[in-house]
Amino acid sequence: MSSSSSQRARQHPERDSDNESQMGLFFEAPVAHEDTPRIWKIGELVTEARAQIERRFAELRVEGEISNLRAAPSGHLYFTLKDGEAQLPAVFFRRQASLLRFRPQDGMQVLLRGRLTIYEQRGQMQMVGETMEPLGAGSLQVAFEQLKAKLKARGLFDAERKRPIPAYPRCVGIVTSPTGAVIRDFLNIVQRRHAALQVLLYPATVQGEGAAAEVAAGISYFNRTREVDAIVVARGGGSLEDLAPFNTEPLAEAIAASELPVVSAVGHETDFTIADFVADLRAPTPSAAAELITAAQHRVEEDLSALSQRLERAMRFRVMQARHGLDRVRVEQMTVRMMDALHRRQQKIDELSASGELAMRGRLQQSRERLGLAQHALARQDVVHRLHPMRERLDRQRSALERAARHYLSHRRERLHGIEGKLRALSPMGVLERGYALVFDCQGRLVKSVDSLKPDEEMTTRLADGNVTSTVRRLNKA
Repeated sequence: MSSSSSQRARQHPERDSDNESQMGLFFEAPVAHEDTPRIWKIGELVTEARAQIERRFAELRVEGEISNLRAAPSGHLYFTLKDGEAQLPAVFFRRQASLLRFRPQDGMQVLLRGRLTIYEQRGQMQMVGETMEPLGAGSLQVAFEQLKAKLKARGLFDAERKRPIPAYPRCVGIVTSPTGAVIRDFLNIVQRRHAALQVLLYPATVQGEGAAAEVAAGISYFNRTREVDAIVVARGGGSLEDLAPFNTEPLAEAIAASELPVVSAVGHETDFTIADFVADLRAPTPSAAAELITAAQHRVEEDLSALSQRLERAMRFRVMQARHGLDRVRVEQMTVRMMDALHRRQQKIDELSASGELAMRGRLQQSRERLGLAQHALARQDVVHRLHPMRERLDRQRSALERAARHYLSHRRERLHGIEGKLRALSPMGVLERGYALVFDCQGRLVKSVDSLKPDEEMTTRLADGNVTSTVRRLNKA
C-alpha cells in the first residue's frame, strides 16, 4: 500500500471498521469498478505488510523465554521467544551476536530489544534483535558464570596443574599499567621487604577494549624471554565492567599455557575474576601479591635478625663469664703456666729441627751417590767416540754424491751443446751466414716473387751482418 493511500485511510476513520486488519494495520480497499474486488499478488501483499509492520514496530522490547536456539555457521543466531500464550521467531545477525556479553541458552529468560519485520520468503513474522539482556542477572555476571563453568570442566582450575611460586625469586615480571597506583605500591613493598629483588614491568592497558590481548601478550613475552622467575598480573579494584578483560577466555588460556608460575592480583579482596581461578596463586590485592612473593625472603631476614640478636647476647654473656674467671686467677699462676707452655713448645721445635737436619743429610748423601752413578754411565757412553764412525760414513756419502752430481752435469752440458748446434743450423741466421739473403718491399713484406716488385720501388735486403736498401731498376724473370 502506498504512503498516499495510507494517509487517505487515516483521514477517513469511518472506513476503519470495514478496512481494519490484524495488529491495527489498515489496508485501503482498492477502487472497484462495478464492485470488482482487488486481487493481490502474494509478494505485493507481504511487502506491503512488512513495510507497515516495520514502520509501526521500528523499536520495541519483548520479554520471553529462549527456545530452539540454533547457531548458524555464518555466525547468526536463530531462536524462538515464547511465553505461556504465544511464540515469536527471532534472529540475531552476526554483528549483533558478536556483541553479546553472554552466551544465550535454551530456557533463559531474556529482555530482547529490536524491530519487528516479516521474512518474505516464508511470509513469517520475526523479530530482528539488536541487544539482549538476561533477566534476573546482568549479562556480564551470566557470561562470568558460563565461562567459569566451561573452564572448570576443562580442568583449568584444578589444583594439580598449578605450580608453586618460587620462594626466593631473583626477578619478577609484572603486567599492569605503568601509570597507575598499582605499580607504585608494588615497588614500594618490594623495596621495603626485599630490596635485592628485581622487577620487570610489561606496560599494558588493564581496562577497556584490547586490554585482555595486551595482558596476554605480556605473559607470552615473559615466557619467551625467560628473564623472570614468576609473573604477576595486577590491576586495582573496579566494577564488573572494569574487570571484564580479566574474565575472558583468551586471557585464561594464556595464563594456563604459561610455563612460568602466574600470580593474579586483580581488584580488591572481595573481587573474583576468571584469572584468579586459573592462576597458580591468587592474591587479594596487588600489594598483597608483593608481600606473598617476598614472604619467604622476608621471613629469612627476620630469622637472621633474631639469630643475630641471640648470638650477640650469647657472646656478651660468654665475655662476661671469661672476665669473671680471669679476675679469679692470680697473675703469678698465669705467668708460670705461660712460661711452662712456652718451654714445651721450644723443646718441640728443637726436636723437629734435629730430625729435619738428619733427614736432610740422608737425602743429600743419596743424591751424591746417584750423581756418581750417572757420571760413570755417561763416561761409558762417550758421544765423541760414537760420532767418529758416523762422520766417516757421512764423508764417504758426500764424496759419492759430488761425483754423481759432476757426472750428471757433464752429461747434461754435452746434450745441451748438441741441441744448441741443431738449433743454430736450423736458425734463419745460420742460413744467412751461408750467403743467403732476405728481401723485403717498401711495406716490410717478404718478397717471394719479382711480380710483387715495381720499378723505382725501394726494397730492403737483409744479410747476415746487416741490411741493404736499394732501388729496383729492372725486373727480369727467370
